[in-house]
Amino acid sequence: MEFTKCHGAGNDFVVIDARRLNIPWAERARKMCDRHFGVGSDGIILVVTGADSTLAMRMFNPDGSEAEACGNGLRCFAKYVVDHGIASSDSFEVETLGGTRRVKVLRGKDGVVREAEVSMGVPRFEPGEIPAHVAGRPGPILNHELAVGDRWIPVSLVSMGNPHAVTFVAEAVASYPLAVTGPLVERHSLFPARVNFEVARVTGRRDVEARVWERGAGETLACGSGACAVAVVAGLLGLCDSPVRVHLPGGVLSVAWSARGEEVVLRGPAEQVFVGEWPD
Repeated sequence: MEFTKCHGAGNDFVVIDARRLNIPWAERARKMCDRHFGVGSDGIILVVTGADSTLAMRMFNPDGSEAEACGNGLRCFAKYVVDHGIASSDSFEVETLGGTRRVKVLRGKDGVVREAEVSMGVPRFEPGEIPAHVAGRPGPILNHELAVGDRWIPVSLVSMGNPHAVTFVAEAVASYPLAVTGPLVERHSLFPARVNFEVARVTGRRDVEARVWERGAGETLACGSGACAVAVVAGLLGLCDSPVRVHLPGGVLSVAWSARGEEVVLRGPAEQVFVGEWPD
């Protein structure tokens, strides 16, 4: 089975043309994503055929769970299908579990895709849409005090097609105990489908630094939907102006969002690392 290893700001994926493959993908993801016995990645991205023969993307986490949305993965998907001639245009739509997304690729001087701009859909704020067990409160849920161990953490909730909980801190995010707190927030009883957790610090009206604990993957160098969640919450709280540059350990992503009811647009790099063959 042929595959291509790609990354978007250090968030790395194994990309596979799965249009003619019938494989138990959850099991395959667990094997291929392993960084010691497999290829090593934050997930596998599948190119599949959607309704009316449109392109569709599926994404599986290292633990075998399937994600509804993945901004960095979508950019890698776009690079793959354009560079391999599967998509005939530089602008097209892609079906995902989180909804249909519009994609526009940006080529380098050599004609190879280097960046992509993707529509991430309209943020959703109602507790039932995230989902989150917050009774009797309409969205948006901002600075909700979440009991985590012996601490209370203020989290703001948003769905970008997948669930996110964002907290803003005063100190540099590098010092935040994400490896300890992330798993506790991810599996907190408030979130029946688990949650992605972002810790962020505003450094300017258009700049935020962030780290992300991804549901089913752990901490990653970047997260596209997580960057969108951070920018949206920063806008709701009046902390930042659009577009926002979200500085993650793996690189910088740009997020534009103007107001409730409007779509979020994510822009960032997409790079090929290597190609290979999986033996079975």
